[in-house]
Amino acid sequence: MSEQKEQPDLTRRDFIRSGVRGALLAGVGAATGGLLARSRSGDTVWQIDPEKCIACGNCATYCVLKPSAVKCVHAFGLCEYCEKCFGYFDLDAPDVETGAENQLCPTGAIKRRLVREPQYEYKIDEQLCIGCGKCVAGCGQFGMGALFLQVRHDLCINCNECAIAAACPADAFRRVPADKPYLLKKKQ
Repeated sequence: MSEQKEQPDLTRRDFIRSGVRGALLAGVGAATGGLLARSRSGDTVWQIDPEKCIACGNCATYCVLKPSAVKCVHAFGLCEYCEKCFGYFDLDAPDVETGAENQLCPTGAIKRRLVREPQYEYKIDEQLCIGCGKCVAGCGQFGMGALFLQVRHDLCINCNECAIAAACPADAFRRVPADKPYLLKKKQ
């Protein structure tokens, strides 16, 4: 007959230790896998094609980061420095008063400054911008299209499957080379 070795009784402490070790190993494995996946996509980053973007608002709501890594950018070379900027003022604003009720941006992220009569400069405060695209839609519909949305790579975590890209109705998100991460707006 073969002799069977007696298995030592596992104490509760031993059981918990082995469970903690297993959890730590699983965590290290998951972190390593995440880093490998990110390094593979490190040659490319997500970006919005400003020629395709329809400023639908999904960038503000679908990004895994709060606030979104998508921010409004102002192409000053395309801007006419209008007194009534349709990216700044709500279309229904009765006049050119800068009160919050007349502004299009829900967070007040666009700052207006007189350059010289009747020209005004509009700057984006990225800390306040949530990437909703309301200003982009207004500027594109009635203005020169000088405002557009871009992924800020110092904020973006470069997800393998970008939630905004998956939800984008215009298919405006795409991978671009990491060494040339920004797509610029061109004159129409």
